[in-house]
Amino acid sequence: MAGASPVPMLRDPWALVPSLGNLDAYVSAVNRLPMLLLEEEQSLGRRLSEHNDLEAAGRLVMSHLRLVVSVSRQYLGYGLPHGDLIQEGNVGLMKAVKRFDPSHGVRLVSYALHWIKAEIHEYVLKNWRMVKLATTKAQRKLFFNLRSMKQGFKGDADDADLHRSTLTDAEIDIVARDLNVKREEVIEMETRLSGGDVALEPQTDDSEESYAPIAYLADDSAEPTRVLDAQRRDVLASDGISLALDVLDTRSRRIVEERWLKVNDNGSGGMTLHELASEYGVSAERIRQVEVAAMKKMRKALAEYA
Repeated sequence: MAGASPVPMLRDPWALVPSLGNLDAYVSAVNRLPMLLLEEEQSLGRRLSEHNDLEAAGRLVMSHLRLVVSVSRQYLGYGLPHGDLIQEGNVGLMKAVKRFDPSHGVRLVSYALHWIKAEIHEYVLKNWRMVKLATTKAQRKLFFNLRSMKQGFKGDADDADLHRSTLTDAEIDIVARDLNVKREEVIEMETRLSGGDVALEPQTDDSEESYAPIAYLADDSAEPTRVLDAQRRDVLASDGISLALDVLDTRSRRIVEERWLKVNDNGSGGMTLHELASEYGVSAERIRQVEVAAMKKMRKALAEYA
């Protein structure tokens, strides 16, 4: 357009926009900011790309702040603060302005839309749940489309189905076909979205109501101290017992083995005190005394070995 009016010069363009702390005032202010004509946008874009003109960058950003507000409203259903959504969208807008090349003949609004949504998407994925739900490209597509598609299915349902939260097999097939993903991926994402965050640790005082998943999900068998204790017991039960038996004389060793280490075919132990007493020609009390003395020697040997 010949004779187009020159782009106004603003020393501090951001002074026209209030803080996001007052969201209503912010939205009202950005909606009053003038939009740029094509010639103005091209002129500002060239000033930025050729001369790194920060004032031109500010004008380009400010004229598209209303776009961020409009896009951010589409993500209010995730329960995140509107101000935070706008802030993340503004980050995407500034990234778009920084990379904007007016020589390509594309309006900034079309180019910036991708960057704004990308930043908001990343913010939603990181903050909607404590555990990130979508990591792959297919999962991201499902995350941001499954909710809206479910609402569409409910719109065609009767009153009895309005409170249904899960998808039918036919609806799963429709979602998988429209989004070009596998049925299994739709089912998995539906399961993730229908669940919620559960704290592993108890959040209240010690009581029956504070029984948290950490109590029954923990694998005690792999706990380091338990593993070390088990290994220690195994060593003492094999090498340790052999070493302890070696410190005994022949009679004491046979008495201990017969009394504690032998098992007959019927499941009972070895010889009784009276049987050993008869074999050695002493009283049963004497055999018991020898056994007690032998056990003391073995405990001392095991303690030194441990």
